[in-house]
Amino acid sequence: MNGSLAANDALLHRLCTRVQADTCEVSVCVPAIYIPQAAQLLRESAVSWGAQDCSAHQQGAFTGEISAAMLSDFGCKHVIVGHSERRQYHNENNQIVVQKMLRVLETGLSAIVCVGETLAQRQANQTLEVISAQLQSLIDALKTIDEKQWLWRVIVAYEPIWAIGTGQTATAEQAQQVHAEIRKQWEDAFGMDGERLRILYGGSVKASNAVELFAQADIDGGLIGGASLKAEEFLAIVDAAS
Repeated sequence: MNGSLAANDALLHRLCTRVQADTCEVSVCVPAIYIPQAAQLLRESAVSWGAQDCSAHQQGAFTGEISAAMLSDFGCKHVIVGHSERRQYHNENNQIVVQKMLRVLETGLSAIVCVGETLAQRQANQTLEVISAQLQSLIDALKTIDEKQWLWRVIVAYEPIWAIGTGQTATAEQAQQVHAEIRKQWEDAFGMDGERLRILYGGSVKASNAVELFAQADIDGGLIGGASLKAEEFLAIVDAAS
């Protein structure tokens, strides 16, 4: 929940001048009220735009909610679902996250689905158990669907919640270990189709650690938080990914 018309204008204009079509894929997921502004500023650029959340419902009497179809109307490409803050502050469980993912996919958009463990779970050596359960709920839902192309529009983002804004950081090796397990579980479920899964790392990625993180075999990119609010810092992360 950051941004203003003026701040967005400055940040997005800077990104437009630096990000080219031959760099890595770059998308900004902005607060819903600023999606029209992002669409206007980014339409002719190599940067796509998306949303930070959507409703688990298609339409109806859900005052204040925004559907995936509405986001599609404004040219969104990605929608983040199941972010750790949504799970923590809005009590979104795996079932709700799955429903949101399905709404995004049936609308033709890509779902960036977040998984991750708390500090208490990490200290209790429950990291892989927690993430496996979160992933399995996605897998079970996707296995009931005949639309194979939906699978290719799922992006998983690993967020070690204990490494976000706490001063603690996951090492590149710790992140890689979890990413490798995520990929293995996905491939066990979907075979060759599972190999196409993109897995992003979302644990306080900064310009100073991006190169080491992105060098890991199973880290395909980043879900960038606070660093995305600073144009030069974010662009340095883009350069690392490129």
